[in-house]
Amino acid sequence: MIRLRTIAPTALCFLVLPFLSLAQTAATATPAPQDAQKPAAAQDPKAPPEPQDKTQVGSQNPQTATPPGDLPNAPSSSKTEPSLEDLGFSASQAQGDAKQQALLDKRTHMLKIHQRLGLIAAVPIAASVITSLGAGGKSTSTTSRDLHAALGGLAGDLYFASAYYAIRAPRVPGTETRGPIRFHKAMAWIHGPGMILTPILGIMAFDQKSKGEKVHGIAAAHGPVAIVTAGAFGAALLSVSVKF
Repeated sequence: MIRLRTIAPTALCFLVLPFLSLAQTAATATPAPQDAQKPAAAQDPKAPPEPQDKTQVGSQNPQTATPPGDLPNAPSSSKTEPSLEDLGFSASQAQGDAKQQALLDKRTHMLKIHQRLGLIAAVPIAASVITSLGAGGKSTSTTSRDLHAALGGLAGDLYFASAYYAIRAPRVPGTETRGPIRFHKAMAWIHGPGMILTPILGIMAFDQKSKGEKVHGIAAAHGPVAIVTAGAFGAALLSVSVKF
Protein backbone atom coordinates (compact mmCIF):
# COMPACT_ATOMS: atom_id res chain seq x y z
CA MET A 1 0.00 0.00 0.00
CA ILE A 2 2.87 2.34 0.81
CA ARG A 3 4.38 1.76 -2.65
CA LEU A 4 1.09 2.47 -4.36
CA ARG A 5 0.74 5.77 -2.46
CA THR A 6 4.21 6.76 -3.49
CA ILE A 7 3.95 5.74 -7.13
CA ALA A 8 0.54 7.34 -7.65
CA PRO A 9 1.64 10.96 -6.92
CA THR A 10 4.76 10.46 -8.96
CA ALA A 11 2.85 9.25 -11.98
CA LEU A 12 0.39 12.12 -11.57
CA CYS A 13 3.26 14.59 -11.64
CA PHE A 14 4.58 13.12 -14.89
CA LEU A 15 1.11 13.38 -16.40
CA VAL A 16 0.51 17.01 -15.36
CA LEU A 17 4.00 18.28 -16.33
CA PRO A 18 3.40 18.29 -20.14
CA PHE A 19 0.15 20.25 -19.71
CA LEU A 20 1.94 22.87 -17.62
CA SER A 21 4.62 23.32 -20.31
CA LEU A 22 1.96 23.74 -23.02
CA ALA A 23 0.12 26.32 -20.94
CA GLN A 24 3.32 28.30 -20.37
CA THR A 25 4.08 28.25 -24.13
CA ALA A 26 0.59 29.50 -24.98
CA ALA A 27 0.95 32.25 -22.41
CA THR A 28 4.14 33.53 -24.03
CA ALA A 29 2.59 33.44 -27.55
CA THR A 30 -0.57 35.40 -26.71
CA PRO A 31 1.04 38.95 -26.78
CA ALA A 32 1.57 38.60 -30.59
CA PRO A 33 -1.85 40.14 -31.52
CA GLN A 34 -0.99 43.22 -29.44
CA ASP A 35 2.26 43.64 -31.40
CA ALA A 36 0.29 43.40 -34.69
CA GLN A 37 -1.70 46.49 -33.73
CA LYS A 38 1.53 48.53 -33.69
CA PRO A 39 2.80 50.23 -36.97
CA ALA A 40 4.28 47.79 -39.46
CA ALA A 41 7.66 49.52 -39.58
CA ALA A 42 9.04 52.27 -37.46
CA GLN A 43 10.45 55.26 -39.29
CA ASP A 44 14.16 55.64 -39.39
CA PRO A 45 15.13 58.74 -37.40
CA LYS A 46 18.03 59.43 -39.86
CA ALA A 47 15.78 59.41 -42.99
CA PRO A 48 14.70 62.89 -44.30
CA PRO A 49 11.06 63.76 -43.73
CA GLU A 50 8.79 63.39 -46.75
CA PRO A 51 6.96 66.46 -48.02
CA GLN A 52 3.51 66.73 -46.57
CA ASP A 53 1.80 67.97 -49.75
CA LYS A 54 3.42 67.44 -53.14
CA THR A 55 0.82 69.54 -54.88
CA GLN A 56 2.08 72.62 -53.05
CA VAL A 57 5.48 72.51 -54.84
CA GLY A 58 5.72 75.23 -57.52
CA SER A 59 2.34 76.73 -56.61
CA GLN A 60 3.34 78.95 -53.70
CA ASN A 61 2.79 82.11 -55.79
CA PRO A 62 -0.03 81.43 -58.26
CA GLN A 63 -0.39 85.09 -59.19
CA THR A 64 3.10 85.34 -60.77
CA ALA A 65 2.76 82.19 -62.87
CA THR A 66 1.90 83.27 -66.44
CA PRO A 67 1.83 81.32 -69.68
CA PRO A 68 5.02 81.53 -71.81
CA GLY A 69 3.14 83.20 -74.65
CA ASP A 70 1.96 86.09 -72.44
CA LEU A 71 5.45 87.21 -71.37
CA PRO A 72 6.00 90.93 -72.12
CA ASN A 73 9.36 90.57 -73.93
CA ALA A 74 9.03 87.05 -75.29
CA PRO A 75 10.67 86.64 -78.75
CA SER A 76 8.39 85.92 -81.65
CA SER A 77 8.28 82.35 -82.83
CA SER A 78 8.25 83.40 -86.49
CA LYS A 79 11.68 84.79 -87.51
CA THR A 80 11.62 87.21 -90.46
CA GLU A 81 14.52 89.20 -91.91
CA PRO A 82 14.26 92.99 -91.60
CA SER A 83 13.17 94.80 -94.73
CA LEU A 84 14.84 97.87 -96.19
CA GLU A 85 12.07 100.03 -94.70
CA ASP A 86 12.88 98.60 -91.28
CA LEU A 87 16.49 99.67 -91.79
CA GLY A 88 15.48 103.24 -92.61
CA PHE A 89 15.54 103.13 -96.44
CA SER A 90 12.53 104.31 -98.37
CA ALA A 91 11.15 102.48 -101.39
CA SER A 92 12.51 105.13 -103.78
CA GLN A 93 15.98 104.82 -102.29
CA ALA A 94 15.90 101.05 -102.54
CA GLN A 95 14.80 101.22 -106.17
CA GLY A 96 17.51 103.76 -106.96
CA ASP A 97 20.19 101.58 -105.41
CA ALA A 98 18.98 98.60 -107.45
CA LYS A 99 19.25 100.59 -110.68
CA GLN A 100 22.72 101.81 -109.78
CA GLN A 101 23.82 98.26 -108.97
CA ALA A 102 22.49 97.03 -112.32
CA LEU A 103 24.38 99.85 -114.04
CA LEU A 104 27.56 98.92 -112.21
CA ASP A 105 27.16 95.25 -113.14
CA LYS A 106 26.74 96.13 -116.82
CA ARG A 107 29.80 98.37 -116.79
CA THR A 108 31.89 95.68 -115.10
CA HIS A 109 30.80 93.08 -117.67
CA MET A 110 31.63 95.30 -120.64
CA LEU A 111 35.00 96.32 -119.23
CA LYS A 112 35.91 92.67 -118.73
CA ILE A 113 35.21 92.02 -122.41
CA HIS A 114 37.27 95.10 -123.27
CA GLN A 115 40.20 93.73 -121.29
CA ARG A 116 40.00 90.26 -122.85
CA LEU A 117 39.85 91.60 -126.38
CA GLY A 118 42.79 93.90 -125.61
CA LEU A 119 44.86 90.94 -124.44
CA ILE A 120 43.99 89.04 -127.62
CA ALA A 121 44.78 92.08 -129.79
CA ALA A 122 48.23 92.37 -128.22
CA VAL A 123 49.33 89.18 -130.02
CA PRO A 124 48.78 90.34 -133.64
CA ILE A 125 50.03 93.83 -132.76
CA ALA A 126 53.34 92.43 -131.52
CA ALA A 127 53.54 90.04 -134.48
CA SER A 128 52.92 92.85 -137.01
CA VAL A 129 55.74 94.89 -135.48
CA ILE A 130 58.09 91.92 -135.76
CA THR A 131 57.14 91.11 -139.39
CA SER A 132 57.55 94.77 -140.40
CA LEU A 133 61.31 94.23 -140.50
CA GLY A 134 61.02 92.10 -143.66
CA ALA A 135 58.12 93.92 -145.28
CA GLY A 136 60.21 96.59 -147.02
CA GLY A 137 61.55 94.52 -149.93
CA LYS A 138 61.35 95.57 -153.58
CA SER A 139 59.09 92.67 -154.61
CA THR A 140 55.34 93.38 -154.28
CA SER A 141 54.38 89.75 -153.64
CA THR A 142 56.71 88.77 -150.83
CA THR A 143 55.26 86.54 -148.16
CA SER A 144 56.50 88.71 -145.31
CA ARG A 145 54.76 91.80 -146.70
CA ASP A 146 51.45 90.01 -147.14
CA LEU A 147 51.75 88.48 -143.69
CA HIS A 148 52.53 91.88 -142.21
CA ALA A 149 49.47 93.41 -143.86
CA ALA A 150 47.23 90.55 -142.67
CA LEU A 151 48.45 90.79 -139.11
CA GLY A 152 48.01 94.57 -139.16
CA GLY A 153 44.41 94.22 -140.34
CA LEU A 154 43.62 91.60 -137.65
CA ALA A 155 45.21 93.74 -134.96
CA GLY A 156 43.12 96.74 -136.03
CA ASP A 157 39.86 94.76 -135.94
CA LEU A 158 40.50 93.38 -132.47
CA TYR A 159 41.68 96.76 -131.20
CA PHE A 160 38.58 98.65 -132.33
CA ALA A 161 36.32 95.87 -130.98
CA SER A 162 38.01 96.22 -127.61
CA ALA A 163 37.75 100.02 -127.79
CA TYR A 164 34.01 99.73 -128.52
CA TYR A 165 33.30 97.98 -125.20
CA ALA A 166 35.40 100.53 -123.31
CA ILE A 167 33.61 103.49 -124.90
CA ARG A 168 30.10 102.05 -124.67
CA ALA A 169 30.43 100.92 -121.05
CA PRO A 170 27.95 102.99 -118.98
CA ARG A 171 29.37 105.58 -116.65
CA VAL A 172 28.48 105.41 -112.95
CA PRO A 173 27.82 108.89 -111.51
CA GLY A 174 30.04 109.93 -108.64
CA THR A 175 32.96 107.61 -109.48
CA GLU A 176 36.49 108.99 -109.78
CA THR A 177 39.35 107.69 -111.90
CA ARG A 178 42.39 106.86 -109.77
CA GLY A 179 45.75 105.17 -109.94
CA PRO A 180 46.50 102.83 -112.87
CA ILE A 181 43.14 103.50 -114.52
CA ARG A 182 44.09 107.16 -114.97
CA PHE A 183 47.35 106.13 -116.64
CA HIS A 184 45.46 103.58 -118.76
CA LYS A 185 43.12 106.27 -120.06
CA ALA A 186 46.02 108.65 -120.69
CA MET A 187 47.74 106.05 -122.87
CA ALA A 188 44.52 105.72 -124.89
CA TRP A 189 45.08 109.27 -126.20
CA ILE A 190 48.31 107.99 -127.75
CA HIS A 191 47.55 104.51 -129.04
CA GLY A 192 44.01 105.45 -130.11
CA PRO A 193 45.04 107.98 -132.79
CA GLY A 194 48.06 105.78 -133.55
CA MET A 195 45.81 102.82 -134.41
CA ILE A 196 43.95 105.07 -136.84
CA LEU A 197 47.05 106.57 -138.50
CA THR A 198 49.11 103.37 -138.66
CA PRO A 199 46.90 101.44 -141.13
CA ILE A 200 46.36 104.54 -143.27
CA LEU A 201 50.10 105.15 -143.52
CA GLY A 202 50.62 101.43 -144.07
CA ILE A 203 48.28 101.40 -147.07
CA MET A 204 50.10 104.38 -148.56
CA ALA A 205 53.47 102.69 -148.04
CA PHE A 206 52.17 99.43 -149.52
CA ASP A 207 50.97 101.23 -152.67
CA GLN A 208 54.29 102.96 -153.11
CA LYS A 209 56.12 99.66 -152.73
CA SER A 210 53.76 97.97 -155.15
CA LYS A 211 54.63 100.56 -157.81
CA GLY A 212 58.32 99.92 -157.25
CA GLU A 213 58.80 103.27 -155.61
CA LYS A 214 60.66 104.03 -152.48
CA VAL A 215 58.47 104.87 -149.52
CA HIS A 216 58.41 108.63 -149.28
CA GLY A 217 56.44 111.50 -147.90
CA ILE A 218 54.10 111.00 -144.97
CA ALA A 219 53.99 107.25 -145.69
CA ALA A 220 57.54 107.03 -144.35
CA ALA A 221 56.15 107.71 -140.88
CA HIS A 222 54.29 104.40 -140.93
CA GLY A 223 57.04 102.55 -139.09
CA PRO A 224 57.73 105.10 -136.30
CA VAL A 225 54.00 105.70 -135.69
CA ALA A 226 53.41 101.95 -135.46
CA ILE A 227 56.20 101.51 -132.91
CA VAL A 228 54.96 104.39 -130.73
CA THR A 229 51.40 103.06 -130.95
CA ALA A 230 52.45 99.54 -129.98
CA GLY A 231 54.50 100.88 -127.06
CA ALA A 232 51.60 102.97 -125.71
CA PHE A 233 49.22 100.06 -126.11
CA GLY A 234 51.58 97.73 -124.25
CA ALA A 235 52.00 100.23 -121.40
CA ALA A 236 48.22 100.66 -121.11
CA LEU A 237 47.80 96.91 -121.05
CA LEU A 238 50.37 96.42 -118.30
CA SER A 239 48.89 99.21 -116.16
CA VAL A 240 45.68 97.24 -115.59
CA SER A 241 47.14 93.73 -115.75
CA VAL A 242 50.09 94.05 -113.37
CA LYS A 243 49.82 95.60 -109.90
CA PHE A 244 52.63 98.01 -109.18
